[in-house]
Amino acid sequence: MAVTLCQQRTAFLNEGAPGIGERKDRLKRLRAVVLAHRMELESAIRADFGNRSRHETGIMELMGVVQSIDYLVRNLSRFMKRERRHVGIPYRWGSAYVEYQPLGVIGIMAPWNYPLSLTMIPLATAFAAGNRAMIKPSELTPRTSELIQRMLACVFRAEEVSVVLGGAEVGAAFSALAFDHLLFTGSTQVGRKVMKAASDNLVPVTLELGGKSPAVFAPGHVNTRTMKSLVYGKLSNAGQTCVAPDYALVHADDLERFISLYKETASAFYPNGPAGPDYTSIISERHYDRLTSLLMDARHKGAQVIVVGESPENASKHIRTFAPTLLVNVDDSMAVMKEEIFGPILPVCTYSNLLEVIEYVNARPRPLALYYFGPNDARCKLLLTRTTSGNVGINNTLMHVAQDDLPFGGVGPSGMGAYHGIEGFRAMSHAKGVYVQGKWSLPRLLHAPFGRFADLVLALTLGHSRGFRP
Repeated sequence: MAVTLCQQRTAFLNEGAPGIGERKDRLKRLRAVVLAHRMELESAIRADFGNRSRHETGIMELMGVVQSIDYLVRNLSRFMKRERRHVGIPYRWGSAYVEYQPLGVIGIMAPWNYPLSLTMIPLATAFAAGNRAMIKPSELTPRTSELIQRMLACVFRAEEVSVVLGGAEVGAAFSALAFDHLLFTGSTQVGRKVMKAASDNLVPVTLELGGKSPAVFAPGHVNTRTMKSLVYGKLSNAGQTCVAPDYALVHADDLERFISLYKETASAFYPNGPAGPDYTSIISERHYDRLTSLLMDARHKGAQVIVVGESPENASKHIRTFAPTLLVNVDDSMAVMKEEIFGPILPVCTYSNLLEVIEYVNARPRPLALYYFGPNDARCKLLLTRTTSGNVGINNTLMHVAQDDLPFGGVGPSGMGAYHGIEGFRAMSHAKGVYVQGKWSLPRLLHAPFGRFADLVLALTLGHSRGFRP
């Protein structure tokens, strides 16, 4: 890996920053190779999960990759444009600007839950910013990772992009390399280790982590429309989504309606139940057992467990399908209320007023996403003003991630930095400030030996000061 990094950095230094034409060419090659391998990617991802609909892969991954690349191509000239900056009055005969130049080699550590999009969108961003990249995909999706390695090698030189395969030990070594920037997507626990390893080489990091993202329902707004959005966000990819709603906050008067509509909507979305063709399997037996343990712990501590949807009894450990499940009467002693769930289990908490909701959310680590269902009114504004989260969805779930012009990232334990939009381009660029001196320069007159002119300038700038007096 260190040899590959050296080769990429040498090539970057020898060839210099690529122009807009070369950057667009790389982006278009990336788009073409993804679409050329579309069916193979759908099959590989399905095999890695055990089951995942090709439609879900197409909608949740392929569409996002293509749209992101197209967005970057359309906006690249604007992103690369030199940005003029203001100069102070004493420097008025000069000019200042910011120039965004590539950093060099970007390290990308991709997760297993969306193994295509969470690899290709960071790679496209790195290309747009003029960088080369090394990628470490997840070992939990081996078929997809091998396919990504093979297909990128078809259209890119190793000096442009290289894919490194391997398990946790390889990942640890990868995170310790002296990249010019490192982007990691995964759990908060592993993110801490990645940041610690990167710090030895003072490598700047973008951490896309997770956390417990709440879905808040305003009183009286549990209805068919809002429930469809919640179920879509919670059960897509069987809940294995970093921005999936992790728990719901529902007004006490709406609880029974919430349970009834959640059951009804889950059955409508997946009429064949968890064993049907559209319902995604849990990625591994270890993750399946983790979800089972969360459920058993909650039940043991007094939670009401409600398995919902059509034919939930058809969920099977053999094919790692986990039935959609609601948990009612939960409390903070339960592991399910402390850990990110990353599965189709949804705890439901009740409240009586919005201040309780704000206090509850603020008492916990800042989430990657916050969802609010209700009118975009003063109540909504208060919630958004008084809480901090990576992003917000109002009357929707997940859709903020699909907005290419919005930055995507967490805050605190849910992440550091952002990508997507111009923020992603700038995260993988160096903002180099440049000042150009004009013919005339007032500061040229402000050097030793100092005299009356220096006193005059100081008096005009700072005022007539006779010294500090308490």
